[in-house]
Order: sequence, then C-alpha cells, then structure tokens
Amino acid sequence: MVGDSVTTDHISPAGNIAYDSPAGRYLREHEVDRTEFNSYGSRRGNHEVMARGTFANIRLRNQIAPGTEGWQTRHLPDGEAMSIFDAAERYGAEGTPLIILAGKEYGSGSSRDWAAKGPRLLGISAAIAETYERIHRSNLVGMGILPLQFPTGQNRESLGLTGEESFSITGIAGGLKPRGSVTVTAKSASGKTTTFNAVVRIDTPVELDYYQHGGILQYVLRNLIAGR
Repeated sequence: MVGDSVTTDHISPAGNIAYDSPAGRYLREHEVDRTEFNSYGSRRGNHEVMARGTFANIRLRNQIAPGTEGWQTRHLPDGEAMSIFDAAERYGAEGTPLIILAGKEYGSGSSRDWAAKGPRLLGISAAIAETYERIHRSNLVGMGILPLQFPTGQNRESLGLTGEESFSITGIAGGLKPRGSVTVTAKSASGKTTTFNAVVRIDTPVELDYYQHGGILQYVLRNLIAGR
C-alpha cells in the first residue's frame, strides 16, 4: 500500500543495486562480487534480478510497514517483517493473489516496462488507485494486471482501508466492460466488511482483449497461431 505520486522508479528502480537488497542477496548467492553488482538498468534482461528489484527503491514508503523505507513489508496475517519479494514468494506458495493500493498519480514519471512486468512476476493481479499515469495504466493492462480506480471522492483513507484486509473483486467473471465497474469487498481480521464499486480502467475494447488473454504477449501469440 503506497501513497501519492509513486513513480515508475519507485516501482522498478534503475539505479545501483544495494548490497542488502533482495537483488543484492540473489547476486551474492550466485557468487557475483559486490563491485560487479552494477545497476538494475544494466540487468534488466535478468528477470530474477528485476523481480527482486520490484518495489525495492530505497525511498519507497510501504504503508503496510510504517516507519520503514525501501523493500520492507509485513507478511499478513502473522505480521512478520520481511522483504516485499520474500512476502510475495510466500503469498504465491499460499495461493494468495495480490493487489496494490495506491493514491493519486500512481506510475508517474518515465515510462518503464518493468514497472508493470515486475509486479506481475510478484503475483499482483490488480491495482486500486485514485488516479493513474496514462502510459503506466496501459502497461498494467498489457501485463494482465487489472487497473481499478476508486470512485470519485473516495480513497483508501475515506473508506477506512488499512491494507491488512482480505480483498475480493466480483464482476470480472461476469464480463468486464471498458470503463465499467466491479465490486470490491475488503474484510478485516475483526470481521468488519467494507464494500465499494471501483471503475475498471480498461479504457478500450482492444485493451479488454489484451486483459482477457492475460496480457498483450499472449494476445499476439494466440492471434498468430489462429492465423496459421
């Protein structure tokens, strides 16, 4: 869960790989000397490094782990502190799909394909934000991540969301429509339920095709196969 103006560099940094980061740990485990870590930008062809670099910007503030910066989070519901990558791996093993909660201008800054690829590799299936940067929103759809938008005048604070809830999204299987709506239900550990409608930020019929195929690559491949 992040605040306003989270940039693509917060999501997928291009700078130097920190020694104690998940990506740094991975490189050390593969006997790469610290002097040769280089940057995420130089290793963007290595999905293992880039997945571990997702949400690893040292200035990122994850509101699930208040008082920290960087790649820190807490695994829920037990609250154990760990890296975002390690938590994503554990959630994946548990069969738990993930969502992003964000504020205004999510994905602002320079266009960066790994800012959508990385979250997909972490098992993120949807994002709910107040507003999106135009290109990043399109890139999320292209990677099969569903971008949703809070209703006008509402956000996670006004809805009382802490990020510790379990979320369910209904209305996907029934058939999405560009700029349509789905129902989001958030249930807290205490049993409190919050329900709201979210705008589907799939903006065009072509984007809907991409999403329904699981992403733009799958869409293109299936069309190539069908055309043989």
